[in-house]
Amino acid sequence: MSEPGDLSPGGRAALLKVLGLLREDPASLSSITDERAWQVHIADSLTGLEVPELAAARRIADVGAGAGFPGLVLAVALPDAEIDLIESVGRKTVFIERAAAAARIANARAINARSEELADGEGRERYDAVTARAVGRLSTLAELASPLLVEGGVLVAWKGKRDPDEEAEMERAAGPLAMAPEAILAVGYRAGSRHRHLHVLRKSGSTPADLPRRPGVAKKRPKGRA
Repeated sequence: MSEPGDLSPGGRAALLKVLGLLREDPASLSSITDERAWQVHIADSLTGLEVPELAAARRIADVGAGAGFPGLVLAVALPDAEIDLIESVGRKTVFIERAAAAARIANARAINARSEELADGEGRERYDAVTARAVGRLSTLAELASPLLVEGGVLVAWKGKRDPDEEAEMERAAGPLAMAPEAILAVGYRAGSRHRHLHVLRKSGSTPADLPRRPGVAKKRPKGRA
């Protein structure tokens, strides 16, 4: 029986191509491009498929996509899904576009924009799932995800060691953001990082009227802060 995240030979070859481009990229988008890259970037990204709602999603937004993880990996693993990789930094967006083209990942689209801008237009309430494998507080990530998600959709946030204060802040923000914490999965055994956790939050109602706020405000003034 196959496990979540099992890849076909073609899928593995495509992602090895992405890692090769990452290693050669002059912009040095990641500090990890050696033999650890498969575990750190690919295996870690694939742990998201242990969330059934993400594995079943047909429209996924990867917020703060960086060098393309987990978005490009999910696009390879979920060929029937549409994956939009949202990245505000132009050079990172260019890399994502180049990598997707070279590896022939046809269902991945790079969008050079802030997630708040997308949520104010074509991306509003468009996605079944949002992913975020970026440094950011849970309440900030939940705020960015809420207006992008359909009601009942999920945010899957890749985080490190659990932080009780951060989790309490998210609990306080749950109502104002219509984002309810639902599960925390310890996936370090697969991701190669002892403290790696996936936080799953579900959109629990309609999009709050004050979302999205102006770009950057969610990070500077996160909801739920004591």
